[in-house]
Amino acid sequence: MAIDAQPALFLFLLLLFPLLLFVIKKTVQKPKKSLPPSPPKLPFIGNLHQLGSLPHQSLCQLSKKYGSVMLLHFGNVPTVVVSSAEAAREVLKVHDLSCCSRPSLEGPRKLTYNYLDLAFSPYGEYWREIRKICVLELFSVKRVLSYRSIREEEVTKLINSISNHSSSSPGTPVNLTDKLYALTAGIIFRIAFGTTFQGSDFAHEKFHDVVLEAEATMGGFSAAEYFPYVGWIVDKISGLQQRRERVFHELDLFFQRVIDDHLSPEGAKQKHDDIIDVLLKIVKEQAGFGAALLTQKNIKAVLLNIFLGGVDTGAITMEWAMAELAKRPSLMKKAQEEVRIRIGNKGKVSESDIDQFPYLKMIVKETFRLHPPAPLLLPRETISHFIVNGYEIQPKTILQVNAWAIGRDPSCWKDPEEFIQERFMDSSIDFKGQHFELLPFGSGRRVCPAIYLGTTTVELGLANLLYSFDWKLPDGIKDQTDINMDEAAGLSLTVSKKTALNLVPEKYL
Repeated sequence: MAIDAQPALFLFLLLLFPLLLFVIKKTVQKPKKSLPPSPPKLPFIGNLHQLGSLPHQSLCQLSKKYGSVMLLHFGNVPTVVVSSAEAAREVLKVHDLSCCSRPSLEGPRKLTYNYLDLAFSPYGEYWREIRKICVLELFSVKRVLSYRSIREEEVTKLINSISNHSSSSPGTPVNLTDKLYALTAGIIFRIAFGTTFQGSDFAHEKFHDVVLEAEATMGGFSAAEYFPYVGWIVDKISGLQQRRERVFHELDLFFQRVIDDHLSPEGAKQKHDDIIDVLLKIVKEQAGFGAALLTQKNIKAVLLNIFLGGVDTGAITMEWAMAELAKRPSLMKKAQEEVRIRIGNKGKVSESDIDQFPYLKMIVKETFRLHPPAPLLLPRETISHFIVNGYEIQPKTILQVNAWAIGRDPSCWKDPEEFIQERFMDSSIDFKGQHFELLPFGSGRRVCPAIYLGTTTVELGLANLLYSFDWKLPDGIKDQTDINMDEAAGLSLTVSKKTALNLVPEKYL
């Protein structure tokens, strides 16, 4: 009896059809995604070996070969590095919403109580609420102005300290690096904690060590971030985990003592509310409405941002500015004349005088251009797909803006390696995040909310240093070209001078 082959063939083709679709789908070439150019990478580590001891400089050199938008892989983490003003405008303004989150990083996670701060918190409802508190309550112009007397008093302490040194040890250098850290620490301690720097648990060298250690553990290399399954073993063996725990414990104990003192009825009361007072009032108000957002951990996390961002960046900027002026005596003389002519015999510069010094303000801008305290802006993480300069950027990609490279981009700046403050004369470019050639404080949703506080401190400190003293080179330095302008090597959130700035002060009045 003959077998009808038609049903069997039909059944065979029916079963074969999904397999044919699968093969066709796999064999038909998909259009390639237009990813940013990328330097060759090594197995497992990717491009980590190309970072060097000064990553912002290494990335700047790579961008000259691979372009202002380039893709690197650090371990298995894709990272897009932006090194031009045009590309920065695209990511920080046009596509800001697509890339305004933060990556999950081990150092910040530990020190910020699992991202309860503002700087490292991922984009979302909590970040929006904590930013609103920071912008409206902590760093508003009105709040910053209320701390004017604190800044002026701490600057007076700085000038008196240098004057005493000049009188007791004439002709000998003063370590300006240490003095400037003491100034910014004194201001931040009183504004944030309501306590003086000198009387705190973090006085002098210990304080500076804690700041540097916190920054190193937050911004330094962590194998766990690039090799999720095995990296934690490397961090443990290297001692990084223990270092994080140690610095977290020190900071947590200090923050808790300060908060407890504010909550105690016997605690010393200040003339003005400090930042902890403001935050505790918000906690009380929220509890009254039954909608508590802030706890003591939230307060500590915000204090950490202020503690690190407020002290180091201001001191570093003033140090670089004074170093650049010391290398250029004619420039320093012109800046001194501007301040001294307008202040006369008043004896000191007040904050109300600062707007009379356009030349000084140009010097500050030029310092931010050449020496942004955070040369790589805090890393962002992309939320959704977008296109920059024709290149596709995928979700969950790390985005790194190289502010240092942008400040030295010859397509934006004439003679970019030279300190020429006059380039800002009759220029509308500022550092508030709207001009992408100059980004010391970032831009977009993630712009630093404390710009006014930081720049006010820098301008007031520099104006008084220039008004009160003539500055000479110490013995052993033949001329201005011998001043070491190298950057301190290492992976950290900020970059300072490699060597301390020592200059000889001579009283003006």
